[in-house]
Amino acid sequence: MLRSVGVEEELLLVDPDSGQALALAAAVLDNAGDSGQPVDQALTSELARQQLETNTRPCASLAELSAEVRRWRRAASEAAEGKGARIAALGSSPLATEPSINSSPRYQRMVDEFGLIAEEQLTCGCHVHVEIDSESEGVAVLDRIRGWLPYLLALSANSPFWQGQDSGYASFRSQVWGRWPSAGPTELFGSLETYHATTRAMIESRTVLDLGMVYFDARLSRQHPTVEVRVADVCLDADDAVLLGGLVRALVDTAARSWRAGVPAAPIRTELLRLASWRAGRSGLDGDLVNPAGRPAPAAQVIRALVDHVRPVLDEYGDWEVIEDLVATVLSRGNGATAQRRIYRTSGELADVVAYAADRTTA
Repeated sequence: MLRSVGVEEELLLVDPDSGQALALAAAVLDNAGDSGQPVDQALTSELARQQLETNTRPCASLAELSAEVRRWRRAASEAAEGKGARIAALGSSPLATEPSINSSPRYQRMVDEFGLIAEEQLTCGCHVHVEIDSESEGVAVLDRIRGWLPYLLALSANSPFWQGQDSGYASFRSQVWGRWPSAGPTELFGSLETYHATTRAMIESRTVLDLGMVYFDARLSRQHPTVEVRVADVCLDADDAVLLGGLVRALVDTAARSWRAGVPAAPIRTELLRLASWRAGRSGLDGDLVNPAGRPAPAAQVIRALVDHVRPVLDEYGDWEVIEDLVATVLSRGNGATAQRRIYRTSGELADVVAYAADRTTA
């Protein structure tokens, strides 16, 4: 089975001069609809009015995925420019900002229920969808990829600045996102019945509003026959989004094959997964990560272990050379957090960081 893969990207709307986040999502989406582009669900709004979401169609090849990511970044850019804004693939706004929440009843209820967690939630992630045969296969996949998800966060980390200052984290988005009561890594489910019983109990607790608020690092999609991996920051470079897509697809297929072969899921403690995720958000690709055995190891070594883990699938899909090149590139130049800090060290102006990101977003 050649599994399809698709990517959702959340993007900031920013002022071309000041770099401030702009609450223009509704106007930009109206402009996109008037452009004659068949946007449908490819461009949508999000919790905060300062962001847009792009959605690729399901893709069979990484070349197709690359074209789709770039297509919808360009479409979002053109629609934003028509309203005097730019888009920037940033996991958080480098400049201090006060989010403006979408007026939809659901989002307003989230503000009522969760207060500052919702009101301050101006963060942008990248979600990867990979096709599955069945929900049972999907749950088996969730159980078998959980130990590798922190390294996707390290690769994508792109939110070092928060409210006008360096947070000390490569991905501070992951810290802000982790405030939601349902966010983060999960325990082993073992069966589809347990997965559904768990999510049902979460809703019946009246702590999360609905299935849409089951914010696991990876979950079964509510709308598509896919596993949805949600752990990553939005990537500054389109190539890095393609890298994420290729790695997640290979992880899903590797896990599904392991399940069919009767290989049990690794019994990694959720406490250790939380440590690994925290370290990935803190360090990104600089310094050590926590490897699958729970030990500190250089980031490049851990990322290479991830690629080696999925290489048989990459070879079979014809993706190995592309992924190898993309991994080598990001390990050499760094992730989005590396780039943002480099620009800030050079100019000392966060507005320059935003301008640089806007240029890179559609490069």
